[in-house]
Amino acid sequence: MPDQNSLKEAAAEAAMQFLPSSGVIGLGTGTTASHAIGLIARRVAEGAALVGVATSSASAEAATAAGIPLLAEEGPWEIAVTFDGADEVSPALDLIKGGGGALLREKVVNSAAALNVIMVDESKLSGALGERFRLPVEIARFGWAQTHRDIERLAGPAVLRKREGAPFVTDNGNYIVDVATGPMPDPAALERRLETLPGVVVSGLFVARTDVLVIAGEAGVKIRHAAAE
Repeated sequence: MPDQNSLKEAAAEAAMQFLPSSGVIGLGTGTTASHAIGLIARRVAEGAALVGVATSSASAEAATAAGIPLLAEEGPWEIAVTFDGADEVSPALDLIKGGGGALLREKVVNSAAALNVIMVDESKLSGALGERFRLPVEIARFGWAQTHRDIERLAGPAVLRKREGAPFVTDNGNYIVDVATGPMPDPAALERRLETLPGVVVSGLFVARTDVLVIAGEAGVKIRHAAAE
Protein backbone atom coordinates (compact mmCIF):
# COMPACT_ATOMS: atom_id res chain seq x y z
CA MET A 1 0.00 0.00 0.00
CA PRO A 2 1.51 3.39 -0.98
CA ASP A 3 2.00 5.90 1.82
CA GLN A 4 0.38 9.32 1.75
CA ASN A 5 3.49 11.10 0.55
CA SER A 6 3.82 8.69 -2.36
CA LEU A 7 0.22 9.39 -3.30
CA LYS A 8 0.87 13.13 -3.21
CA GLU A 9 3.87 12.67 -5.47
CA ALA A 10 1.75 10.60 -7.86
CA ALA A 11 -0.94 13.30 -7.97
CA ALA A 12 1.63 16.01 -8.71
CA GLU A 13 3.25 13.90 -11.42
CA ALA A 14 -0.11 13.25 -13.11
CA ALA A 15 -1.01 16.94 -12.92
CA MET A 16 2.01 17.87 -15.05
CA GLN A 17 0.09 16.84 -18.17
CA PHE A 18 -1.62 20.25 -17.80
CA LEU A 19 1.67 22.18 -17.63
CA PRO A 20 2.26 24.26 -20.78
CA SER A 21 5.69 24.71 -22.34
CA SER A 22 5.60 28.42 -21.60
CA GLY A 23 3.59 30.93 -19.61
CA VAL A 24 2.79 32.03 -16.08
CA ILE A 25 2.16 29.29 -13.53
CA GLY A 26 0.46 29.66 -10.15
CA LEU A 27 2.43 27.83 -7.47
CA GLY A 28 0.30 26.51 -4.64
CA THR A 29 1.20 25.90 -1.01
CA GLY A 30 1.46 22.63 0.91
CA THR A 31 3.14 19.28 0.54
CA THR A 32 1.48 18.23 -2.71
CA ALA A 33 2.12 21.65 -4.24
CA SER A 34 5.76 21.40 -3.18
CA HIS A 35 6.07 18.21 -5.24
CA ALA A 36 4.60 20.09 -8.19
CA ILE A 37 7.09 22.94 -7.72
CA GLY A 38 9.94 20.44 -7.98
CA LEU A 39 8.52 18.98 -11.18
CA ILE A 40 7.95 22.43 -12.70
CA ALA A 41 11.53 23.38 -11.81
CA ARG A 42 12.73 20.34 -13.72
CA ARG A 43 10.89 21.57 -16.83
CA VAL A 44 12.41 25.04 -16.39
CA ALA A 45 15.87 23.49 -16.16
CA GLU A 46 15.12 21.66 -19.42
CA GLY A 47 14.37 24.98 -21.12
CA ALA A 48 10.63 25.58 -20.64
CA ALA A 49 9.82 29.30 -20.60
CA LEU A 50 7.84 29.22 -17.36
CA VAL A 51 7.57 31.86 -14.66
CA GLY A 52 5.70 31.55 -11.39
CA VAL A 53 3.40 33.40 -9.03
CA ALA A 54 3.78 32.00 -5.52
CA THR A 55 0.89 31.71 -3.07
CA SER A 56 3.07 31.93 0.05
CA SER A 57 6.52 32.96 1.20
CA ALA A 58 7.31 29.27 1.69
CA SER A 59 6.41 28.45 -1.92
CA ALA A 60 8.33 31.51 -3.14
CA GLU A 61 11.42 30.35 -1.29
CA ALA A 62 11.07 26.82 -2.64
CA ALA A 63 10.57 28.05 -6.20
CA THR A 64 13.53 30.41 -6.06
CA ALA A 65 15.77 27.71 -4.61
CA ALA A 66 14.67 25.34 -7.37
CA GLY A 67 15.34 27.86 -10.14
CA ILE A 68 11.82 28.97 -11.07
CA PRO A 69 11.73 32.72 -11.83
CA LEU A 70 8.92 34.57 -10.07
CA LEU A 71 6.81 37.55 -11.07
CA ALA A 72 6.32 40.47 -8.69
CA GLU A 73 3.75 39.90 -5.95
CA GLU A 74 1.60 42.89 -6.85
CA GLY A 75 0.58 41.61 -10.28
CA PRO A 76 -1.44 41.88 -12.43
CA TRP A 77 -0.78 38.47 -13.95
CA GLU A 78 -2.10 36.37 -16.80
CA ILE A 79 -1.83 32.94 -15.18
CA ALA A 80 -2.18 30.00 -17.55
CA VAL A 81 -2.62 27.34 -14.89
CA THR A 82 -2.34 27.07 -11.12
CA PHE A 83 -1.35 23.85 -9.36
CA ASP A 84 -2.51 23.61 -5.76
CA GLY A 85 -3.73 21.17 -3.16
CA ALA A 86 -6.74 21.11 -0.85
CA ASP A 87 -7.62 20.03 2.68
CA GLU A 88 -11.08 18.68 1.82
CA VAL A 89 -12.92 18.09 -1.45
CA SER A 90 -16.66 17.59 -1.88
CA PRO A 91 -18.35 15.50 -4.59
CA ALA A 92 -19.13 18.80 -6.35
CA LEU A 93 -15.36 19.59 -6.43
CA ASP A 94 -15.77 22.42 -3.94
CA LEU A 95 -12.86 22.82 -1.55
CA ILE A 96 -11.73 23.74 1.92
CA LYS A 97 -8.24 25.23 1.82
CA GLY A 98 -6.07 27.10 4.29
CA GLY A 99 -4.66 24.41 6.51
CA GLY A 100 -1.24 25.88 5.79
CA GLY A 101 -2.43 29.43 6.31
CA ALA A 102 -2.09 30.65 2.71
CA LEU A 103 -5.79 30.87 1.87
CA LEU A 104 -5.87 34.56 0.90
CA ARG A 105 -3.02 34.37 -1.57
CA GLU A 106 -4.25 31.02 -2.84
CA LYS A 107 -7.68 32.50 -3.53
CA VAL A 108 -6.25 35.55 -5.32
CA VAL A 109 -4.04 33.37 -7.54
CA ASN A 110 -6.87 30.89 -8.12
CA SER A 111 -9.09 33.73 -9.32
CA ALA A 112 -6.41 34.98 -11.71
CA ALA A 113 -5.81 31.59 -13.36
CA ALA A 114 -7.37 30.41 -16.61
CA LEU A 115 -7.15 26.81 -15.34
CA ASN A 116 -7.02 25.55 -11.76
CA VAL A 117 -5.64 22.05 -11.23
CA ILE A 118 -6.20 20.71 -7.71
CA MET A 119 -4.05 17.75 -6.63
CA VAL A 120 -5.05 15.53 -3.69
CA ASP A 121 -4.70 12.06 -2.30
CA GLU A 122 -7.94 10.20 -1.73
CA SER A 123 -7.94 10.90 2.02
CA LYS A 124 -9.05 14.47 1.21
CA LEU A 125 -12.37 13.37 -0.30
CA SER A 126 -15.53 13.67 1.80
CA GLY A 127 -19.27 13.52 1.42
CA ALA A 128 -19.70 17.19 2.33
CA LEU A 129 -17.37 20.06 3.15
CA GLY A 130 -16.89 20.43 6.89
CA GLU A 131 -17.40 16.76 7.50
CA ARG A 132 -13.71 16.06 8.11
CA PHE A 133 -11.90 19.40 8.28
CA ARG A 134 -12.38 22.68 10.11
CA LEU A 135 -12.91 25.74 7.93
CA PRO A 136 -10.07 28.29 8.13
CA VAL A 137 -11.13 31.94 8.04
CA GLU A 138 -8.51 34.70 7.79
CA ILE A 139 -9.41 37.75 9.86
CA ALA A 140 -7.97 41.18 10.60
CA ARG A 141 -6.08 41.46 13.88
CA PHE A 142 -7.95 44.64 14.87
CA GLY A 143 -11.10 43.63 16.70
CA TRP A 144 -10.36 39.95 16.12
CA ALA A 145 -12.34 38.81 19.18
CA GLN A 146 -15.40 40.67 17.84
CA THR A 147 -14.98 39.04 14.44
CA HIS A 148 -14.42 35.66 16.10
CA ARG A 149 -17.75 36.02 17.92
CA ASP A 150 -19.57 37.02 14.74
CA ILE A 151 -18.13 34.01 12.89
CA GLU A 152 -19.22 31.65 15.66
CA ARG A 153 -22.75 33.02 15.56
CA LEU A 154 -22.88 32.42 11.82
CA ALA A 155 -20.90 29.24 11.23
CA GLY A 156 -20.17 27.33 14.44
CA PRO A 157 -17.55 26.98 17.19
CA ALA A 158 -14.21 28.51 16.22
CA VAL A 159 -10.73 28.56 17.71
CA LEU A 160 -7.96 31.06 17.11
CA ARG A 161 -5.09 29.26 15.40
CA LYS A 162 -1.89 29.35 17.43
CA ARG A 163 1.72 28.38 16.93
CA GLU A 164 4.03 27.84 19.90
CA GLY A 165 1.45 29.38 22.20
CA ALA A 166 1.06 32.63 20.24
CA PRO A 167 -1.51 33.52 17.58
CA PHE A 168 -0.52 32.27 14.13
CA VAL A 169 0.13 35.22 11.81
CA THR A 170 -0.33 34.81 8.06
CA ASP A 171 2.00 36.14 5.37
CA ASN A 172 -0.42 39.06 5.17
CA GLY A 173 -0.20 39.90 8.87
CA ASN A 174 -3.63 38.53 9.78
CA TYR A 175 -4.98 35.89 12.17
CA ILE A 176 -6.84 32.68 11.34
CA VAL A 177 -9.75 31.08 13.14
CA ASP A 178 -10.64 27.46 12.40
CA VAL A 179 -14.38 26.84 12.44
CA ALA A 180 -16.12 23.54 13.23
CA THR A 181 -19.01 24.04 10.83
CA GLY A 182 -19.99 20.40 10.56
CA PRO A 183 -21.20 19.19 7.14
CA MET A 184 -22.24 22.22 5.10
CA PRO A 185 -25.60 22.04 3.31
CA ASP A 186 -24.79 25.11 1.17
CA PRO A 187 -21.06 26.01 1.00
CA ALA A 188 -21.66 28.76 -1.56
CA ALA A 189 -24.10 30.58 0.72
CA LEU A 190 -21.78 30.24 3.69
CA GLU A 191 -18.85 31.56 1.66
CA ARG A 192 -20.85 34.64 0.67
CA ARG A 193 -22.10 35.31 4.20
CA LEU A 194 -18.72 34.87 5.86
CA GLU A 195 -16.95 37.14 3.44
CA THR A 196 -19.40 39.98 4.07
CA LEU A 197 -18.69 40.02 7.82
CA PRO A 198 -16.61 43.05 8.89
CA GLY A 199 -13.16 41.87 9.90
CA VAL A 200 -13.20 38.77 7.71
CA VAL A 201 -10.49 38.97 5.06
CA VAL A 202 -11.28 35.71 3.27
CA SER A 203 -12.66 32.25 3.99
CA GLY A 204 -11.08 28.95 3.08
CA LEU A 205 -14.13 27.96 1.06
CA PHE A 206 -13.29 27.58 -2.63
CA VAL A 207 -16.67 27.01 -4.28
CA ALA A 208 -16.78 26.38 -8.04
CA ARG A 209 -13.06 27.14 -8.28
CA THR A 210 -11.77 23.71 -9.41
CA ASP A 211 -11.36 23.03 -13.12
CA VAL A 212 -9.46 19.75 -12.87
CA LEU A 213 -9.19 17.46 -9.84
CA VAL A 214 -6.32 14.96 -9.76
CA ILE A 215 -6.87 12.22 -7.16
CA ALA A 216 -4.21 9.68 -6.23
CA GLY A 217 -5.30 6.54 -4.42
CA GLU A 218 -4.41 2.92 -3.90
CA ALA A 219 -6.00 2.02 -7.23
CA GLY A 220 -4.05 4.67 -9.14
CA VAL A 221 -4.67 8.23 -10.29
CA LYS A 222 -8.05 9.53 -11.42
CA ILE A 223 -8.77 12.84 -13.11
CA ARG A 224 -12.11 14.66 -12.93
CA HIS A 225 -12.99 17.70 -15.03
CA ALA A 226 -15.49 20.16 -13.63
CA ALA A 227 -16.85 20.97 -17.08
CA ALA A 228 -17.85 17.34 -17.52
CA GLU A 229 -19.62 17.02 -14.16
